[in-house]
Amino acid sequence: MPEALHVGLLMHSVLPRGGVVHTLELGLALARQGIRVTVMAPLEPGQTLFRALPAALPIGFMPLRMATPRSTAMADQVGERIDALARALPPAIRASGVGIVHAQDSLNGAALARISPAVPWMRTVHHLDSFGDPRLAGWQDQAWRSARVVCCVSDGWLQRLRIEPEAPPVLRVFNGVDLHRFTPAASPGDEAALAALVAEGLDDAPLVLALGGVEARKNSAMLLRGFARLRREAPAAARARLLVAGGASLLQHGAEQQRWQRALHEEGLVEGPGQAVWRTGAVPDAAVPALMRRARLVAMPSLNEGFGLVAIEALACGTPVLVSRRPPFTEHLRGCEGVSWCDPENPSSVAAGLARAWSQPRLRHSPAVCQAHSWQRSAQAHAVIYEQVLESPTCLQ
Repeated sequence: MPEALHVGLLMHSVLPRGGVVHTLELGLALARQGIRVTVMAPLEPGQTLFRALPAALPIGFMPLRMATPRSTAMADQVGERIDALARALPPAIRASGVGIVHAQDSLNGAALARISPAVPWMRTVHHLDSFGDPRLAGWQDQAWRSARVVCCVSDGWLQRLRIEPEAPPVLRVFNGVDLHRFTPAASPGDEAALAALVAEGLDDAPLVLALGGVEARKNSAMLLRGFARLRREAPAAARARLLVAGGASLLQHGAEQQRWQRALHEEGLVEGPGQAVWRTGAVPDAAVPALMRRARLVAMPSLNEGFGLVAIEALACGTPVLVSRRPPFTEHLRGCEGVSWCDPENPSSVAAGLARAWSQPRLRHSPAVCQAHSWQRSAQAHAVIYEQVLESPTCLQ
């Protein structure tokens, strides 16, 4: 790898979302290999990067300062953000001196497609969504088709994109889990990490934990109904609480929010601190592994995921998980201890899967799948691709 390599990693937010965590972890792993990294992301008034970057490594953060979108409709919000990124990225790329740009999301990808930067750019597709609005569908399409190279973190998405007509080269990379943070053994900092939640109402009631907020692709309302059935039918789970952490997002998920509220009403559940259901919003970074160790199980009956890293992080903490019996989970979790499965579109299957996961014992050690997915491995795969793009991009197939 050339010593002068300088990678610009673009992410859509500074808030603790899955793609943002992926970008930061990848950047840190690259920096540990001696590769210079500049992370760029939109920074709205009052926001800060949720995780500090270590000064000892060759990685820095360049904020793309911009206003909060004024529109309320999702497509209009997305259009505003792409416009703002298209204005902010050219001077940022020039000022940073990066030699290659790597976008992790469709917002940055669509902006790059519009501006055609002087340096080569590539894109990671974690997953694609189905949009009824042609503007959203068009922006999402441009955001990966215009890239020099596309990376995927799962075999399923790799194959789906490779068969698309006139697709750019699509290559496999890897997600990773930080086995220093996500361990079965309690961390000395767990108590402090959860102190704010304890002050708000977190007690010793057994937890079903879900991360990522209330979204349609997370199958949130279905999970809520399955949880209600678990409480009714499993005496040991009568005191259980569903804690939904995270969910900081630029976009509003109105339809799923309405389904969530309807499910709360029909199931007779009350939401809030100390109640059967609690949406905490974003939590401190250190609280995520602490909550996973605290939870009886982590539920991820998603309809659509890029990799499902949360499930592997939970297993690394020794916590049983419920996942959907569909890719990408079936790619890397098949036969793995601590994993329960469900058909995410079948309410009875989701409820039964929760009951199976509830009855699973905690794992004493992180399973082999966690060892196989390291950020070091991910960084090594990315470094090879960066080198090939810069030296001979036409040979990438």
